[in-house]
Amino acid sequence: MSGKRYPDEFKIEAVKQVVGRAHSVLSVATRLDITTHSLYAWIKKYGPDSSVNQDQSDAQVEIRRLQKELKRVTDERDILKKAAYFAKLSD
Repeated sequence: MSGKRYPDEFKIEAVKQVVGRAHSVLSVATRLDITTHSLYAWIKKYGPDSSVNQDQSDAQVEIRRLQKELKRVTDERDILKKAAYFAKLSD
């Protein structure tokens, strides 16, 4: 009999409850209806010292950088649109 499959987001949130919010492994496992063994394995895989966590952190940094760049480019485009509109009016 195979166990339930949980999405990575679920696992990461469970780990955050233990690591970030200082809840006990037993209380989180009981509340989420998972085994403590699974939760310990997730902590090992997704915890603050894991390579997966570092990869996600790097990805989040890149996402924030791209969001800032998108905002800058969007603002520049809007300024150019306004300039073109007013230039057309003055002709």
